Amino acid sequence: MNNNNETKGIWKVIGASSLGTLIEWYDFYIFGSLAVVIANQFFPKTNPTAALLSTLATFAAGFIVRPFGALVFGRLGDLVGRKYTFLLTLVLMGGSTFAIGCIPNYEHIGFLAPILVLLLRLVQGLALGGEYGGAATYVAEHAPAHRRGYFTAWIQTTATLGLFISLGVILLTRHLLDADPVKSIAKFNDWGWRVPFLISILLVIVSIYIRLKMKESPLYTKLKTEGKTSINPLKESFGHKANLKMVLLALFGATMGQGVVWYTGQFYAQSFIENVCKVEFDQSRTILIWAILFATPFFVVFASLSDKIGRKWIMLAGMLLAVLSYHSLFSSLFNTADAKQKMELTQKKEVKTMSTAIANSLDSVRKSVTKTFYADGMVMVQTKTDTAYATPGKATIKPLVTVSKTLAAGDYWWMVGIVFLLILYVTMVYGPIAAFLVELFPTKIRYTSMSLPYHIGNGVFGGLTPFIATLLTTIYTDNKTVGLMYPIVIATLCLLIGALYIRNRIDPAVDR
Repeated sequence: MNNNNETKGIWKVIGASSLGTLIEWYDFYIFGSLAVVIANQFFPKTNPTAALLSTLATFAAGFIVRPFGALVFGRLGDLVGRKYTFLLTLVLMGGSTFAIGCIPNYEHIGFLAPILVLLLRLVQGLALGGEYGGAATYVAEHAPAHRRGYFTAWIQTTATLGLFISLGVILLTRHLLDADPVKSIAKFNDWGWRVPFLISILLVIVSIYIRLKMKESPLYTKLKTEGKTSINPLKESFGHKANLKMVLLALFGATMGQGVVWYTGQFYAQSFIENVCKVEFDQSRTILIWAILFATPFFVVFASLSDKIGRKWIMLAGMLLAVLSYHSLFSSLFNTADAKQKMELTQKKEVKTMSTAIANSLDSVRKSVTKTFYADGMVMVQTKTDTAYATPGKATIKPLVTVSKTLAAGDYWWMVGIVFLLILYVTMVYGPIAAFLVELFPTKIRYTSMSLPYHIGNGVFGGLTPFIATLLTTIYTDNKTVGLMYPIVIATLCLLIGALYIRNRIDPAVDR
């Protein structure tokens, strides 16, 4: 069979599968991209750090339930087929995302707000647990065996592109709300943040229409015609010693390390730039957008290379580079924005102070805004807000200090370069992994078997990275890069297990 016949229709399959998966990732990542804004909406504002950690914990909850989604929808996919299973996951994801955009904030319904958000995040996690395995399996089972890495790489790009689009939609929404930047920020923080959640329903409807026209995977159809589909996918996947061994090896020798590299290189990088380096909202997101744009083609490059030399060493090389360079790269990010290492232009310093009374009370707010300029072009804005509460017998003052830095062009692009390297590691570990997982397991239990280790590795180990790393920085406040200890330890363990026990499979004949 020639290559033209082998790949006939594959691009249509990839397009339909990728679009739905891209939308699901977009839906899933809007929440993390707006963590600081959502913290102010759905949690008490009295302690911003606690509110941010609560938001990140809610974000992580969506990852923790992904393995359960893998079990539920993986079993369904092996029993009734790939197509209808990940059609169902798309509906659940889109509906949950739209609903989050409709929930009243904490000021209106109190603790019911974060509870509802948490429940919807759990539904999102369950849906994503079924989506990725289905889409990756579906594409892999259409692709010619000797180019499986190349064709599944297009599914791999959807996770990063989903983050890219979520950041782009957020920035576009914010800038379209008002021509005045100050008013635009206020409107976005008040109600504009809901727009990216609400418009996702339109994207989901389009994707559902496209997916309804898709046909079932040819390998699964052949199994079903021959009456060889699995009767009990869970038992066959995890009850048989040989297959369970491969599930555990996939988890501890590949997906665990891949997960922490993925979320460190993208989500924690953005969180670090915004919350530790204190780079302002737009720059902290466009830095990531540019880095993603430059690095995304390498998903296909490394996945294609894995078709020729095997998957193992490319993935492990990405983990090794991450372990060896994380500290220096994140230290460089911090030093680039560190005001202590720059020359202040004291003659240009601006200080503005204003006081306002709170309507219908004796309380008042005093705000002091200090704008500091530096020789390299960086501008730092420090806002101190003192709210005086006139309680009987005494006055209580609650101060709140926020810092926002606008980087000079040189420093901005230096950060883009650093984040590009972080995402390059992501492309090495993530590009080949769909083909790697598909090739480990037989067709009749592939959906179930590959979904579980993937979503434990990514959902539990990877998804917890932003929360644990941020938590560590709040405990050990003097060490700005202490949060990296978590991904470094996990990636190191995975690197050792993978190097010792994973076989570097080059033979593509795996359609068992």
